Amino acid sequence: QVQLVQSGGGLVQPGGSLRLSCAASGSIFSILTMNWYRQVPGKQRELVATISSGSTTIYADSVKGRFTISRDNAKNTMYLQMNSLKPEDTAVYYCKAYIFTSGGTRGSDYWGQGTQVTVSS
Repeated sequence: QVQLVQSGGGLVQPGGSLRLSCAASGSIFSILTMNWYRQVPGKQRELVATISSGSTTIYADSVKGRFTISRDNAKNTMYLQMNSLKPEDTAVYYCKAYIFTSGGTRGSDYWGQGTQVTVSS
């Protein structure tokens, strides 16, 4: 059984910083692509950032230059460093990872539980 556990959300003032973590645990053989999404009530879930197994990164235009996605493969953990936060960054943030379990023949997507990020004005 694999699960992703998120941490690091909270309340921050505009211009502030926050770091989110997403730790995978369980019978993991390998983790390929990892992603951060965010969602606001009434809006479509938005892909914020992607990091490949080779640490190639892709960012949404709305966060480019402010957010940094990274991963620590030894810890099965990825991070989202969020700087220069804006009120429009307020959302529930979700991590997703494509994971091969030990002994499995193909990978599957796994989702974290989500964490609230609130940027006050």
